[in-house]
Amino acid sequence: MTDNPNTLSPSDMLTTAANVGVNKANMSLTRLLLLSFLAGAYIAFGALFASVVATGMSGVWPYGFMKLLQGLVFSLGLILVVVAGAELFTGNNLMVISLLEKKISFARMLRNWLIVYLGNFLGSITVAVAVLVSQEYKAANGALGSVILSTANNKVHLGFPQALVLGILCNILVCLAVWLTYGAKTTTDKILSIVFPITFFVAAGFEHSVANMFSIPVGILLISFAPSFVSSLNLDLSGLTWNAFLVKNLLPVTIGNILGGSIFVGCIYFLVYHKSEK
Repeated sequence: MTDNPNTLSPSDMLTTAANVGVNKANMSLTRLLLLSFLAGAYIAFGALFASVVATGMSGVWPYGFMKLLQGLVFSLGLILVVVAGAELFTGNNLMVISLLEKKISFARMLRNWLIVYLGNFLGSITVAVAVLVSQEYKAANGALGSVILSTANNKVHLGFPQALVLGILCNILVCLAVWLTYGAKTTTDKILSIVFPITFFVAAGFEHSVANMFSIPVGILLISFAPSFVSSLNLDLSGLTWNAFLVKNLLPVTIGNILGGSIFVGCIYFLVYHKSEK
């Protein structure tokens, strides 16, 4: 046990993570769906915020500075999830710690992941529809819509191995951010724990399955329901389809997220700190 009352040792953080996983596994279906819906919407807010910040910056500001700002504002999503309280699939990959501690069954963990994944998708899609109906995409004379469509189009053209590895790298950082919050005692501590890992994953261009549940569908919806706007941009969006989204991006990115969060963070910290300092 650490002597500093304001921090927890990694061993104590492991205990906290295991207990958090138990609470998540035992949550009712209604509560889990509502909280996961909120998390999907929160991550979509972060993704939209990042698109707004990038609007007008490409080719004008240095690439690194633009990506830094995008990463900083995207952090809003996980900050809302952790501080306000919500259920995020990628962060819940750390429930593997509770499984390894034999505090929950594999079936209970899988139940949580499936329900939360569905809820996250519904929350993300809801924000995508709101962007369409509100015509938010027309901001800055349509420049925001161009950023949104270009981002979606780039994501569906990643190769399967590339998307898989980018998903692994992404959720290593997301789960590290969540892991760090287990050692935080104040809201400020939690926010600071989140900002740097999340800023890095966005700036580096890693792939987050829940963020992509907004970023790609919103582009597909624009193609379907705002065709005149899309055609005015002169972009080749022939590859931006639901099939491409589900098979070429969401599938490999989801697998990568699970591997990155569960194995490279959850399993490794369990192996290192299980029963140590106890």
